[in-house]
Parts: sequence; structure tokens; C-alpha cells
Amino acid sequence: MRTQVLDDQSAPGFGNRLSSAVRRRQSAIAVGLDPDPARLWRGGAAIPAGGDPAAAASSAVADHCRRVLDATAPACVAVKLQSASFERLGPEGARALRDVAEHARQLDLLVLLDAKRGDIDVSAASYADAAFGGVDTPWGPVPGLRADAVTVAPYMGRDSIEPFLRAGRRIGGGAFVLVRTSNPGAADVQERALAGDEPVWALVARLVADLGDAAGGPISDVGAVVGATAPERLRRLRELMPRTPFLLPGVGAQGGRVEDLAPAFGPGPGAALVTASRSIVGAAGDGHEDPGPAARRAAEDLRALAAAL
Repeated sequence: MRTQVLDDQSAPGFGNRLSSAVRRRQSAIAVGLDPDPARLWRGGAAIPAGGDPAAAASSAVADHCRRVLDATAPACVAVKLQSASFERLGPEGARALRDVAEHARQLDLLVLLDAKRGDIDVSAASYADAAFGGVDTPWGPVPGLRADAVTVAPYMGRDSIEPFLRAGRRIGGGAFVLVRTSNPGAADVQERALAGDEPVWALVARLVADLGDAAGGPISDVGAVVGATAPERLRRLRELMPRTPFLLPGVGAQGGRVEDLAPAFGPGPGAALVTASRSIVGAAGDGHEDPGPAARRAAEDLRALAAAL
């Protein structure tokens, strides 16, 4: 029996918001930010020597991310923020994550929190509060990140995903569930055959489609992470999830090609987002080229390729 989790329809659904944003921005590209403090763009704001290393590193990371967004936002519709890259810097890193998310919103970008959360329902609800609207306490409300969507892991089942849908839907947010990921180890579990020779990823795809049926509109608010490194799976995945927005990592540095992703885009605007990190942020290489224009060109090239599908 299908579980109904659409408990608040006061906010526009994430699928509708995503589709509208793709049309408005004329882009299906999400720039990925997973900043390494040792590999930031040169020429940033001066950081005072001495003091707290975490504060200095977090300030430099936030400055780097803002400059990447300023350079690439005209070619993108969203930013994918890798939470661990910020969390490893401690409380200052969490503050930097919030600052970068706010800067992205000011640039009219959707904010996708790449956290890959997956826990029992009580813990999942806490993770969801942190990602979306926050939590009310006896001392007053504590705001969350107010992300537009968050990535979640399905291994613990439906009840570990539903808290993200409830919390997200209150503010028009959604979730992208890991279905068939881009990493080489995806085959270890996701390609394993179940009864009837159906792979694990197909079982998860059916769950994602079922959860998304609670939302109206041509594009669901429950998305799927589908790696661009396995394009031969896309047609079947689209059959299993006809209304699901696909988040497509793995283009560029991991070997995926936009040209191979056409089946993902079939349902129309908002049906797929191509996400790239290193191939955009590091487009200038290690030479003397200004990284901003190089990143902008790389993002524009990806946008043009996606638009041609």
C-alpha cells in the first residue's frame, strides 16, 4: 500500500519549481562545489596570518565558492554543495556552508545539498530539519540551511526517506535518492541481480517513482541520482521513473559525456540536471589563465550540449 507523505501543499512543489527555474535560466547545469582548502582559486580575499586555522580555512573556502558562483551562475540553474567538504572544517565550515548557500540564492540558483543522508526515521527527521526549514525549540526557532533539495541514501528503506519529503514539501523542497550512482563501486551492490534478474537499482527506481506519485505536476519532487558514467542504464531508468527528475553526476572528470544523456531529458524542462564539479571549477588547469572566465566557458559549453539534447 502506498504511503501518503504530502502533508503540506502550501508551498509550490519542488518539481514545478525546478521546471520553472530551468525554463527561466535556460540551463540544466548544476555546478558542483566540493572545495579543497589546498586547491582554491588564487587571488581571493586576503586572510590574516595566525589565528584559528579553521576560521581562516573556512573564510578562504567561502570566498572561493562565492567567486566560482559569480563566474558560473549565468550558465547554471543550480549549485550542488558537497556538505562533507564544509563539515570537515568544524563549526566555521558549517557557517561557510550557510554563507555560500545564501550567496547562491542571491544569484537565483537552486541549492542542492549533497549529503547522502540515510538513517532511521527519527534521525532522518533531524537531518531533514537541518537541511530544510530548521526546528522549533523552547527557546525559539533554529533555522535550517533552507536547501531546495538534498541527496539521500535508500538502503534503510521508505521510512528513512519520507522525513525528507515531509520537511522539504513544507518549503517547496525535494529529495534526490541514490539510484544508480557514478562511482566505480556502484556495481558492487546496485548492479546485483534480484529475483527475476532485476538489478537492485531497478528496485530502488520503483520506490522512487512510487514516492513521487504523491506530488502533482509533470515533474515529481522526488528525484533520482543517476550517474552519467552508466548511460546504457538511462533508457530503462526513465521507463521506470517517467516523472522523476534525474541528477546526473559524473560528467567530465569521471568520464561521463553529456551527449550520451538524451533519454534523461525526455519528459521536458526540469527532467534532468547535469552536474559537474572539477571540469568546471578546474577548467583553467594549473596554468596562468584566470580561473573565472575558464570556469564560465566550461559551464557555458555544458549548457549548450545539454540544450541540444
